Amino acid sequence: MISPEYCRTMARYNAWQNDGLRKMVSEMPLEDLTKDRGAFFGSIFATLNHLLWGDTLWISRFDGGAGPAVPAVEHREITPTPAVWAAERFQMDARITLWAASVNAIDLVGDLTWFSDAAQREITKPKALCVMQLFNHQTHHRGQIHAMLTSLGLKPNDTDLPFMPE
Repeated sequence: MISPEYCRTMARYNAWQNDGLRKMVSEMPLEDLTKDRGAFFGSIFATLNHLLWGDTLWISRFDGGAGPAVPAVEHREITPTPAVWAAERFQMDARITLWAASVNAIDLVGDLTWFSDAAQREITKPKALCVMQLFNHQTHHRGQIHAMLTSLGLKPNDTDLPFMPE
């Protein structure tokens, strides 16, 4: 279904995209970041926090490390400020990149089982599908963030994989 190279490429893509967002966020007024813009999670900052929370949850299932520091109901507040978000985002991207660098083909075979707070039950799905979910979830919510940023007249970095720096 997917390969270790897919994981490495998508981890690199994730870090590249988030690097651009970190730079933009650091230059934005807090009121622009926290204003409810009608997105699924409301504001740019809440969406950034949701994405960090989700990445933390998924990578903990893959690497056995720590999961989110807050429960699912608090996902929009996983970090209190843009500066804290930027630091934690940088660390999360490094964690995902390190995991991807160590993945072997056999690591992507078989099932992953976890208890879902959202569904209130144990779920079992193919590992490869779960890894795809990690990267698809990132792209989906960054697309929402991109739309909110462009509505403010800002120009986020290009998002096309072929234009990713080597």
